[in-house]
Amino acid sequence: MSRRRLRRKTEKSQRHAPPRTRAEDPVVVVRAATHVERLAYTRSQAAEALGISTSTFNRRVLPFIETVEMGWYTRLVPVDELERFAAERRREARRTKRRPPARPGRKPGLPSEVVARIRNQHAEGKSLSEIARELNADAVPTSQGGRQWWPSTVRAVLVRPSPPSSAQGR
Repeated sequence: MSRRRLRRKTEKSQRHAPPRTRAEDPVVVVRAATHVERLAYTRSQAAEALGISTSTFNRRVLPFIETVEMGWYTRLVPVDELERFAAERRREARRTKRRPPARPGRKPGLPSEVVARIRNQHAEGKSLSEIARELNADAVPTSQGGRQWWPSTVRAVLVRPSPPSSAQGR
C-alpha cells in the first residue's frame, strides 16, 4: 500500500473514531449531526459512538437530537436544525403566497400600430427585407423585446390573423 493511501486511511479512521472523554468531565459534548449520523444509526448507538453513558445521554442529549426517517436510512438531526428547516419552509411559503401569480403563455404581442405599419408597407408593395430593414433602422422592438427584425419575423406578423380589437395594443 502506498504511503499516500495509508495516510488517507489512518486520517479517515481518526475522523470517525469516537471522541476521547474523561470520566470526570461534567459537560457532554455532541458533535455536529452530520458527523453523528455517520457514526451511528440509532440514538443508543450514537451515545456509544460519542462515548456518552446511556443514562446521561437520555437525560441531557435526547431532547436535543431527533431521528428522522429518510427512505432507507435514519438520520439523527438536532432539534434546532429541524426547527430552522421548518421555519425556512414557512417563510418560503409566505413569500410565495405574497407573490402575484404569473400569467400563463407568452407576453402580449406587438402593439397594433406596429402591425398596421407592417401591413400598410406590405400593401404598398415593399419586400419583407425592406420592411425589416426599416423597422431595424427605427429601433422598433419585436414582440418579445428583441432588437433585430428578420424577413421571416415580418412574414409571421403578416400571416398571423389580426387579433380582436379588445386585445390590440396591450
